[in-house]
Amino acid sequence: MTGPSFLRSRAFRRVTLQAGFVAGLLLLVLAATLTARTNLATQGLTSGFDFLWKSTGWEMNFSLLPTTTADPYWWYLLMGLMNTLFMGTLGLAGASVLGLVVGLMRSGRNPAARLLGTIYIEIFRNLPLILQLFFWYAMANALPAPRASIAFGGALINARGLYLPGLMVGPGTVALAVLSGLVGLGLAIWVLTARRFNRVEPRGQRRVALLAVLAGLIGAGVFVVLGHDPADAWVTLPALQGLKIDGGFRIQPEFYALAIAITTYGAAYVGEIVRGGFKSVGRGQMEAAAALGLSSWHIFTRVRLPLAFRAMLPILINQYVWLIKATTLGIAVGFSDFFMVIASSINHSGQTFEFIGILMAGFLLINFSLAAVLNRLNRAIALKGHQTTGSA
Repeated sequence: MTGPSFLRSRAFRRVTLQAGFVAGLLLLVLAATLTARTNLATQGLTSGFDFLWKSTGWEMNFSLLPTTTADPYWWYLLMGLMNTLFMGTLGLAGASVLGLVVGLMRSGRNPAARLLGTIYIEIFRNLPLILQLFFWYAMANALPAPRASIAFGGALINARGLYLPGLMVGPGTVALAVLSGLVGLGLAIWVLTARRFNRVEPRGQRRVALLAVLAGLIGAGVFVVLGHDPADAWVTLPALQGLKIDGGFRIQPEFYALAIAITTYGAAYVGEIVRGGFKSVGRGQMEAAAALGLSSWHIFTRVRLPLAFRAMLPILINQYVWLIKATTLGIAVGFSDFFMVIASSINHSGQTFEFIGILMAGFLLINFSLAAVLNRLNRAIALKGHQTTGSA
């Protein structure tokens, strides 16, 4: 006697096995959660997120907005997240620009430029990032004392940091100005990648994107003007006053050491990605552009670079996501990024599981958002049905 027909169905058996596996996994997670909660209660530790509104009682050594020991944990977490985003933005921008230069040197015809590019990549790519970070931090600490500061272009540098001329506006004003510029840039990217603009002429599409960037910059300027006190000067210059530096804007050694390390290390990988992208462009396409009478500059900017960028963008996405996660190494030199704020909060509050969950959620949000934006850009510039690779 045969059983029901649905039991003989391969699809039914697959669905049943998958559902049983997911149910078993959920039961395992639930059992682990209940066990951890019971153990915490036995040790007198409470779970939940009520601690987020309690004051921290410790200070952050770097934050884009003012912080005090009386601030709650949620504010410190927000500042740590902003520090990570700020450092990641600087690191990605610096690695992209320097990596483009190194990649062009490696792809050029000048033997000296190719040699220099090769030496740079072989050195900085094969040294661990944390080792490079310690090197730059040691170099920063080896600088002279404040009384013997090195002056250049209105700036001062010593063992306590880099002092640059600064605007006489509040830190909150600067944050709003930067946010306005980023919103304008985000709108421009959305216009260039949105499907609803596909039927618009390319020149009109670029014009709308340019207007979005200009609107962001104008908004940033408005915030700066509104945040300035008319009784004060616009710019303050750093000057030695006794044993300290007054005026200007101070960049801490922990900050610029980490920024330099991420930039130089990431540029070595970006340079190789750029070189591979240029090698993927077929020689026939450049010869066809030359046959049309285009100059060498127009061949590079309108044929070779766009095609190479399409080829290198998918690999750059993975590299950018990795560099964002590399900002967590700032804890080794005392930079108050998101990871260090989480670690310090765990030591002061004892809410280990909650803070680890917040840390995981924060980095998932950052990396998924970055990957989503870049993947959208990749889909927008992809040449469907065309072959962009060829022999170099």
